[in-house]
Amino acid sequence: MNDRGGNSLILVLNCGSSSIKFALFDADATPLARTPAWGGKVEGITGDAPVFSESGAAAEMLALGCEHPYHAALTYLRQRIVARLQGRRIVAIAHRVVHGGSKYFEPVRVDAAVLADLKSLIPLAPLHQPFALEAIGALLDELPRLPQVACFDTAFHQSMPTVEKMLPLPRSAWDQGLRRYGFHGLSYAYQAQVLGERYGDAARGRTIVAHLGSGASLCAMRNLQSVATTMGFSALDGLMMGTRCGALDPGAVIYLMEIRKLSLERVGRMLYHESGLLGVSGVSADPRELLPREGELPVQQALALYVRSIVREVGALTATLDGLDMLVFTAGIGEHQAVIRERVCAGLGFLGVAIDPTANAAHAPVISSASSRVKVVVEAANEEWVAATAAATLTRH
Repeated sequence: MNDRGGNSLILVLNCGSSSIKFALFDADATPLARTPAWGGKVEGITGDAPVFSESGAAAEMLALGCEHPYHAALTYLRQRIVARLQGRRIVAIAHRVVHGGSKYFEPVRVDAAVLADLKSLIPLAPLHQPFALEAIGALLDELPRLPQVACFDTAFHQSMPTVEKMLPLPRSAWDQGLRRYGFHGLSYAYQAQVLGERYGDAARGRTIVAHLGSGASLCAMRNLQSVATTMGFSALDGLMMGTRCGALDPGAVIYLMEIRKLSLERVGRMLYHESGLLGVSGVSADPRELLPREGELPVQQALALYVRSIVREVGALTATLDGLDMLVFTAGIGEHQAVIRERVCAGLGFLGVAIDPTANAAHAPVISSASSRVKVVVEAANEEWVAATAAATLTRH
């Protein structure tokens, strides 16, 4: 680890279907430093070549075994973290939990009853929810006295007006919990914090944040609070993503099941894992691999559809805001893919968006030109710090 700081640490775990990311923050600092003391990830857990990487070191190939690879990855991470503590102790663990349903609007300390509640929400987020809960359950069994805090990706969007949460389904659907929840809330919560600090009142007007990673969504904010977002009941909705379809005519799903006779499991796998950039291009879910191959028509079409999806949804959210003052790019693609930013902004020229090509190529904090009517900025994501701060707040005495 870097500078030792205090003796207490908060561990943040972000558990996905095939990866576990972690970060350790100095719990004695007030406020918490925004850069973790140490962090890393295990990727490709369910594949043939899982890899461990950490800050400041080369990646390592792992042999996790095929029977319980996820448990093996958690055990491996625990061993690596314990070996690096150097006499310091972990005082709390914060978990990114995708879905809080209609009950959990704030971070919560997890016990057996809360864990049971969260397990009931697995059908609402089958791609992410089970893995975070598996880690929480294992740690509850092994270390029952260690505080664990669940931080929900849906919580930030509770400020949306009711009309934005409603789905055009029979009233009984609302009563059963079918509504627009919105996701990527930890990412947006960080943006709400940092944008206010950096840009003051300019960020408190009509702002759209584009979280563009393997998963992707947009959030429209007023006064740095969510008023609309592109993801809805599930993390499938809205923008075209790396492997997820985004907004889709539900009639297409009915057709696949009724006429093509695809099973529910097969359709679910198609929509979550085989669509988006990967599905349309037939090559990859990653723009870094697609951009050099744009001479191939399917790749060209995939990128064009991806950009068009973002432009369309920015336009729709601009209508809900009655205009646009600031556009923010964040997450892996948003922060690092200048070509994608340039194409999106070119499609938004009708709103007065104009960027400085040199600033954009350099990934500068502000990439809009002096003539742009909309301020366009690039801001790093920091979901881990948001989760660590929540854990510190709930567990300090």
